[in-house]
Amino acid sequence: MPTKSDAVALPGARAVARHVRISPMKARRVVNLVRGLPAREALTVLKFAPQAASEQVYKVLASAVANAENNERLDPDALLVSEAYVDEGPTLKRFRPRAQGRAYRIRKRTCHITIAVESVVVATPGRKATAKKAAAKVTPATAEPAETPAEVAEAPAAKKAPAKKTAAKKAAASETEPAAEEGTE
Repeated sequence: MPTKSDAVALPGARAVARHVRISPMKARRVVNLVRGLPAREALTVLKFAPQAASEQVYKVLASAVANAENNERLDPDALLVSEAYVDEGPTLKRFRPRAQGRAYRIRKRTCHITIAVESVVVATPGRKATAKKAAAKVTPATAEPAETPAEVAEAPAAKKAPAKKTAAKKAAASETEPAAEEGTE
């Protein structure tokens, strides 16, 4: 999973949805969920988010990923949500009739949603680990016979050590058995 801290930033793309008929505060709540996530994971989070604004944010993020793929020729699996913010748009003013001839103002708020994605190159620390795993899988029968005399001298000592431990365990077990027998009699 690519993250911004362990990667080198490459070119990216962005998408903007303007005059979206949802409150900026409600949209910011959803945008905060996906900021800094990989694009594929962010799309999954938005797909299952219960907020109404998640549908609009999903469309903007999908558009940013498509822009990166088609315009910039970037791999969609290596994209990261680098910027995501919501600005306030124009407010539509409406009036609601109230009692005694009064009118209350209704503010229908809009917002502008901006999402930018960037491609990241993930550092692969796994190569050294796979080399160590491959070396660990080699059994002594398949190992090369070019062992040093020190390695040969250590091998018999390693084989004798478990035998001593088992003898010590047997002795400890025999000491505890008489105590157990005394308690049962």
